[in-house]
Amino acid sequence: MATHHTPLHHAAAEAVAAHAGIAATDLKVEAPPRAELGDLAVGCFAIAKARKQNPAEVAGAIAAAFQPTRLLASATAAGPFVNFRADRTATYRWLIDSALRGRLVPGELGTGKTICIDYGSPNISKHLAYHHVRGTTVGHALAQTFRALGYRVVGINFLGDWGTTHGMLLAAWARWGPVEPVDVSALNALYVRFRAAAAGDPALEQEGRAWFKRLEDGDPEARALWQRFRDVSWAEFQSVYEILGITYDEVRGEAAYEPDMPRILETLAGHGLLTESQGAQVVELPGEKTPILLRTRDGTTLYATRDVAAAEYRWANYHFTRSLYVVDRGQALHFRQLFKLLGRMGHEWAGRCEHVPYGLVKIDNQKSATRLGNVVLMRDVFTIAETMVREVIAENNPEMPPDQVAEVARQVGIGAIVFANLAPQRDKDIDFDIEHAVSLEGDSGPYLQYSHARCASIARKAGGRVTDLDGIDLGKLAHDAEWAIARRLLEFPESVVRSSESCEPHVICHYLLQLAAEFSRWYTLGNGDAALRVLCDDAATRRARLALVSAVQATLRDGLGMLGIAAPDQM
Repeated sequence: MATHHTPLHHAAAEAVAAHAGIAATDLKVEAPPRAELGDLAVGCFAIAKARKQNPAEVAGAIAAAFQPTRLLASATAAGPFVNFRADRTATYRWLIDSALRGRLVPGELGTGKTICIDYGSPNISKHLAYHHVRGTTVGHALAQTFRALGYRVVGINFLGDWGTTHGMLLAAWARWGPVEPVDVSALNALYVRFRAAAAGDPALEQEGRAWFKRLEDGDPEARALWQRFRDVSWAEFQSVYEILGITYDEVRGEAAYEPDMPRILETLAGHGLLTESQGAQVVELPGEKTPILLRTRDGTTLYATRDVAAAEYRWANYHFTRSLYVVDRGQALHFRQLFKLLGRMGHEWAGRCEHVPYGLVKIDNQKSATRLGNVVLMRDVFTIAETMVREVIAENNPEMPPDQVAEVARQVGIGAIVFANLAPQRDKDIDFDIEHAVSLEGDSGPYLQYSHARCASIARKAGGRVTDLDGIDLGKLAHDAEWAIARRLLEFPESVVRSSESCEPHVICHYLLQLAAEFSRWYTLGNGDAALRVLCDDAATRRARLALVSAVQATLRDGLGMLGIAAPDQM
């Protein structure tokens, strides 16, 4: 895992590498466990092993030979580690400058690389329920993060628009339709009615299969109705994605791959992979108890077959570095089998495909259950969150115009829900607590947005935020609380890279909470000691501190943006 994405990390690695005769890129640069030990540490284990020496001796020799550089002031040995102290003024200069220009994160890391991210991907004719929010927000955060790192990102919505369930809906329409107006609620109600009736009448199930066969065979009536249901559903989905600021680069449903089914089955047969089991066509896979099912006894293909076609299409069109499937962990077996199947088909890129699983969202606590009532729709949860924060926003900003209050409440309400879904580790289940989610205190999205707004408020009082460092004496930043913020800013690039490598947005969430906490500690000190205030009497010190505040504000804004969360200037 890459660790030195900043000039300071690179300087520390170079200082050790120059005396060890190895490449700087082979060295891991990290923060010491305690601030008093130094700002950066480089372990000498590998060097000592290669030289057959004691690691502590190697560290001592390297520290003794160290000469100060532009960014590094001193080096000391601590056991097997060389600990470096930064030249604070020089480090502040490039650190704050990089943050203000949005260049703290290595935006060139993904140059020439493509990431496909399949996320959201709901079934048509059904609502975007609240439980869909996790996969949608995780996928969007990953897309934003990879874009910030310079990757070409292809965000894909692989709509569930094919299969027997769509035949059932057509059969329900034929029996009880037409239903006007045609919207997702009406279509969902029809489907639920059909399932209930089919439970007591097995012949209905067959009717649904017959309609799906008509759809597969290109029957004009079935196709026209199906297209209408698909269009209505996508319009509804899109209105929710707009709330979240999501635009997909590709919207291609399972139906798009239907023409590829004969070719896929022929290819599998040609590789000698296809076998018959109880009239169905399957592929046995090494290490799997159950085979992967590709065609049912009655001749219809399944989503596994369409997933093979979709993976081939994505490789042919995008030549991805990684192809991510952000789908709940209940589908782990399916994806494990799919990737093994792609490998057995001779696709050397199968190893680039990854399942990014996530846990469930539950609403078990009584307060949230009461507050949300029977609400299950994603858009309705956003509305409830907005309503809960609107009063607080209006109270905190009595002079803010009502339309601005409404807009900020929208940003904070949505940000609260998004953050609540991203902050826990991805594979953990969430017991969703809406009261906690919308709180302006603690580890919440609104707390981070409030920290950003506080930075903006300080800048407004000073006559505007700092945009460049001309004429600013950063040597005036002499307090350890200010340096603690700088040390935290130093960690931003690595946090973003680590988040992208592990597909874990929670890494960025936790980083931002730590940055906001450091900023709050410094700000609180200023409330108790006028000499430590940002807007102090000394003009040169005030300008230097404002530059640091502006760097924090820019980093909070950029980090929130990677999570898909707005950063309002007033709250």
